[in-house]
Amino acid sequence: MMRGLMGAAAAAIVLVGLAGPATAAEDKLPAQNWSFDGVFGSYDRAALQRGFQVYQEVCAGCHGVKYIAFRNLTELGLDEGQVKAIAAEYEVEGGPDDDGEMFTRPAILSDYLPEPFANDNAARASNNGALPPDLSLMAKARTGGPDYLYALLTDGYADPPDDVMLGEGMSYNRYFRGNQIAMPPPLDDDAVEYTDGTSATVEQMSLDVVHFLMWAAEPKLEARKRMGIKVILFLLVLTALLYASKRRIWSRVDH
Repeated sequence: MMRGLMGAAAAAIVLVGLAGPATAAEDKLPAQNWSFDGVFGSYDRAALQRGFQVYQEVCAGCHGVKYIAFRNLTELGLDEGQVKAIAAEYEVEGGPDDDGEMFTRPAILSDYLPEPFANDNAARASNNGALPPDLSLMAKARTGGPDYLYALLTDGYADPPDDVMLGEGMSYNRYFRGNQIAMPPPLDDDAVEYTDGTSATVEQMSLDVVHFLMWAAEPKLEARKRMGIKVILFLLVLTALLYASKRRIWSRVDH
């Protein structure tokens, strides 16, 4: 039994050691002022649209958002005609036809945004063996959420310390777990030309695409907050009514 306890303790020490660098990096994340923070926070529609443009033109070549359908894009502030035009730019598999054959067709509102690769093996083969993760839930799946993603995309990339030997095809990122990331810096100034004329700096594009990824991970955030406020107001009114009822009932009792 003592041997088992010693083994468990050793395993715990190893796990703490492995988690230590990542935790230290996450503790140093610079906090950003997001429009969706706080009880009354909401998504900035202009930032969402710019973020989707960054995703389309920079991220979509490697990363999918498999839980987002074209019809969901109307929630970004785009009208149905604009979303239909965006969907028509994509080819998806349709069928079978009358002869039992599959075919390709322009995407429609009910289709989901196509994946960049046919399967995981194709994705690994195109990325030096690394599998690019799906970004649908990334803003909620990582400790630090939006702050972590923003930091990773901006000042996270740096030259490695002298005592760090990077693996083949890896880049150094001070915020990434293990500090070695298969994705090279994805953004450069003016990597996209914003349709609204906003200056496309690395910081601006990072803010916008993280805004979009937060929406992708929690598209009902605003509705949830509105419902929460209504519930709190209801409970406050109910509490006041119950207190008034209690006083009225017990006022008849001789104390």
